[in-house]
Amino acid sequence: MRRILIAGCGYLGQATAELFHALGWEVEGWTMSPLSVRSLSAKPFSVHAVNISDAGQVAARSGNFDAVIQCASTGGGDVDLYRRTYLRGASNLLGRFSGSTMLFTSSTSVYAQRDGELVTEESAAEPEHEGGKILRETEQLVLNGGGIVARLAGIYGPGRSYLVERILSGEVIVDPKHDRFVNQVHRDDAVAALFLLLERPLVRPEIYNVVDDEPILQSECYRWLAKKLNRPLPRLGESTLKPKRGESNKRVSNAKLRGLGWSLRYPTFAEGMEKSVLPNLAKLQSSGA
Repeated sequence: MRRILIAGCGYLGQATAELFHALGWEVEGWTMSPLSVRSLSAKPFSVHAVNISDAGQVAARSGNFDAVIQCASTGGGDVDLYRRTYLRGASNLLGRFSGSTMLFTSSTSVYAQRDGELVTEESAAEPEHEGGKILRETEQLVLNGGGIVARLAGIYGPGRSYLVERILSGEVIVDPKHDRFVNQVHRDDAVAALFLLLERPLVRPEIYNVVDDEPILQSECYRWLAKKLNRPLPRLGESTLKPKRGESNKRVSNAKLRGLGWSLRYPTFAEGMEKSVLPNLAKLQSSGA
């Protein structure tokens, strides 16, 4: 039985652990919080409280794995937290599990293009914000260690959608002069992509974009959601809300991952919303939206 470590059992990591377990892998999960360990105690895989930014804690863990997925999240946070969670965390995991295939879940926010152009894994990834620069450092560290980088678009799914939360808040402003494309991926499709990347033989270190088939203009997205949720259309005006990972406007291509046989359950944002998120809207609202 192949063994995998999921370093970060949050929204994405927990679903990833569940899929790998269901498909026959022996799974171990790590999370920083003892409270999270208790909340996951009923899962059919073991979960332990380990801070991956602490080299001593990582080194103290016994056992080895065929694969390691680093999907710990900062949940926002400052530059120092980014550096500890991503860069130092990756360094510690690579040092401890040098014989494992490492997969790092990065972000499409590392692409800083602003003209709505189509970007691929070969496009320049030169983020201007400090968090993005740390992600790029971490990506290179993992690639140098023979690992895989998955650049994930904005993740949504049952109980989670930033865009829905914004509409429900009633605070959305559509700025016609600064409209931009939104790149999204449903959590379950992202998990399927991670499984595909680790099931196949690793030929060489690679980067893959994990994003659905159709980037959507932010204005169209908000108008569609407002109609579906029976909410007022967003106001037109100049938005003062600055993206936490910098300004960008690009359409991210998933052709490379599609070429490996990745099949999406929710190929568009509208399909994912209709079939997965909106039927569970009460859960999303109870989570604080």
